Amino acid sequence: VQLQASGGGLVQPGGSPRLSCLASGFTSSNYAIGWFRQAPGKAREWVSCLGMSDGSTLYADSVKGRSTVSRDNAKNTVYLQMNGLKPEDTAVYYCAADGRRYGGSYQCRIYDMYGWGKGTLVTVSS
Repeated sequence: VQLQASGGGLVQPGGSPRLSCLASGFTSSNYAIGWFRQAPGKAREWVSCLGMSDGSTLYADSVKGRSTVSRDNAKNTVYLQMNGLKPEDTAVYYCAADGRRYGGSYQCRIYDMYGWGKGTLVTVSS
């Protein structure tokens, strides 16, 4: 299993980049893709979770209302559309996978995730 995030770059405050996560090596859709980010000097934090089999979504409070996660199963790709970016959104963004459910729902708990790729840097600055 391998995941690779892309789509980062320099974004002006208020910008709307779309990040992509290309997944390979999966033999079924019984897993979720989580987006995470790590700002300079800070711990990696969870951003969103998308169930590939059921389309369920979860968002961290820090991005809720400003971000939308979606999937294109034919392209094995998950997208994170981010809107209204702020300087504090500057971070390396990663995607990873997990097949576990808690209470019947995917939650993308960071310590359960696998397949971490290199990440893509998003810098929000004018």
